[in-house]
Amino acid sequence: MSKPTSANRRGQLLEAAATCFYREGFDAASMRAIAEEADMRTASIYYHFDSKDDLLVAVHQVALERIRTATSAALNGVEAPWERLEAACAAHLETLLTGGTFFKAVMRQVPSKVAGREMIFKLRDDYEAIFTGLIGALDLPAGTERNSLRLMLLGAMNWTFTWWRPRTGPAPSVLATTFVNNLRTGLDIAS
Repeated sequence: MSKPTSANRRGQLLEAAATCFYREGFDAASMRAIAEEADMRTASIYYHFDSKDDLLVAVHQVALERIRTATSAALNGVEAPWERLEAACAAHLETLLTGGTFFKAVMRQVPSKVAGREMIFKLRDDYEAIFTGLIGALDLPAGTERNSLRLMLLGAMNWTFTWWRPRTGPAPSVLATTFVNNLRTGLDIAS
C-alpha cells in the first residue's frame, strides 16, 4: 500500500477543517479537533498551513473553485441570456446543495477578526462576477437595478441551504427554473 502524498494529506486536512468549521463554527473549531478529524498530529497541520485562518481561506478557495467550475461548465453551448442564467442557477444550486461539507462550511458567516477575510470576500466577488455578466446580458425593464437583482438572486439561492431537504425537496434544477421564472414574472409585471 502506498503512502499518502502531501497533496492527499492537504486535501484530507481541508476536508477535516471544513467538517469542523461547519459542525462547530470557526471560533470553536480547534486545531486539535481538526487534526483529530484528519487523523494526523496537530503539529502536522502547520506543514500545510500557518494558521486556522489560512485553513478557512483555503476551504473557501476550494468551495468557490468547485462552484465556479460547475457554473462555467453549465454555460457551455447555452446561448439565450435567460437560459444561460437558468443554467448557471441550476449548477450553483446543484453544487451548493449536494456538494458536501465544503459548501456547508462556507455558508456560515465569516468571523470579523479572521485574517484573510478580505481574501474570502474577493474570492466570492470573483465568483459572483459570473452572475454580474449574466444579469448584464438580460433585456430588462428600464430602471432595473441589476446589482440588487444579482444580490437578491444569489441570496435566494444561497438561502435554500437552510430549508432544502435532499429526499423531499425539489431537484436543484427545478428550483433554478422556479427562481428564474419568478424573477422574469416579477420583472414583466413591473414593466
